[in-house]
Amino acid sequence: MLTDRQNLILKEIFRIFTETSQPVGSKTLMESLPISVSSATIRNEMAVLEEVGLIEKTHLSSGRVPSVEGYRYYLDYLVQPTRVSNHTSKVIEQSFNHHYHQIDDIIQQSAEILSGLTSYTAITLSPENATTYLTGFRIVPLSSQRFMAILVTNQGTVQSQVYTIPDGVSPDIIEKIVNIMNDELVGLPLNTVVQKLHTDIPALLSRYMHSTDGFLELFDDVFKNAARNRYFVDGQLNLLNYADPNDLKQIKNLYSTIDQNDGLLSLLGDQIGDQNINVKLGSEIGNEAFKNYSIITAKYNAGKHGEGLIALLGPTSMPYSKMIGLLGLFREELANKLIDYYNDINDD
Repeated sequence: MLTDRQNLILKEIFRIFTETSQPVGSKTLMESLPISVSSATIRNEMAVLEEVGLIEKTHLSSGRVPSVEGYRYYLDYLVQPTRVSNHTSKVIEQSFNHHYHQIDDIIQQSAEILSGLTSYTAITLSPENATTYLTGFRIVPLSSQRFMAILVTNQGTVQSQVYTIPDGVSPDIIEKIVNIMNDELVGLPLNTVVQKLHTDIPALLSRYMHSTDGFLELFDDVFKNAARNRYFVDGQLNLLNYADPNDLKQIKNLYSTIDQNDGLLSLLGDQIGDQNINVKLGSEIGNEAFKNYSIITAKYNAGKHGEGLIALLGPTSMPYSKMIGLLGLFREELANKLIDYYNDINDD
């Protein structure tokens, strides 16, 4: 473990480097440290910090910059969240001061607000669907061979998808099947609906069809999409600010990862289940394209309505104290807005 003085010097190196993006030398530290220490002592302490791999020398000057290992140590032991300014607090509050028609509207705007405040890429996941229930399932004929399936939940979410009627299945049969599905599935949690669609429902539908093989798969997507945690990404172009413009493969990998549900969830990793604010650095993300990036995640709690996640994706040199403080406040504001929305839905 480092001494108190070494921790103080390391913390000051991070502060200065974050603010200036310039290597930090002993003279600069001597002038900025809150304690009186000679330049020679500071150089000796910096040599120790470099020896243990927490800072490193650049080729451009005699100053030092944090290493990836140094960032990990700083985040694990030294970082302290910065208090969010009154101005930023008011911006967040006013940005959420709208009437929303769906949960997705709130989640989507939260990503836009967070990206706008930070100039990084923001990712927001909706609360889990433990308390989301199916309230209706309808079909709307579009032609003799096509129809639209519409699913509605108690949270005001609407999912729809257009299908082609399978051969040998008449519109009358489809209507009867939809009536059965409404009788058996409405009022159940969406995760239960998806399960029963493959267990109990086939036996009931066999009265009208010789085989349900392939038919129920028609509705798989619309139900699974409704049951899946929704996510939104904003500020994707900000990724280019920290990518190698000559490495087209990296850029392609960056965008393909955040554009795919599975890729995004793998990016967030096991932080989804953690209550704290967490940071993954470079190689810890598990994707070579993100070696120069970090991702900060924070779980928010909407009470009985479930938990979701907000995240910031930016350079390894992010001002972590400021960003962690911001996420701490932002998740509270988002949770409060969601709870207000749920309460309004229940009052209607």
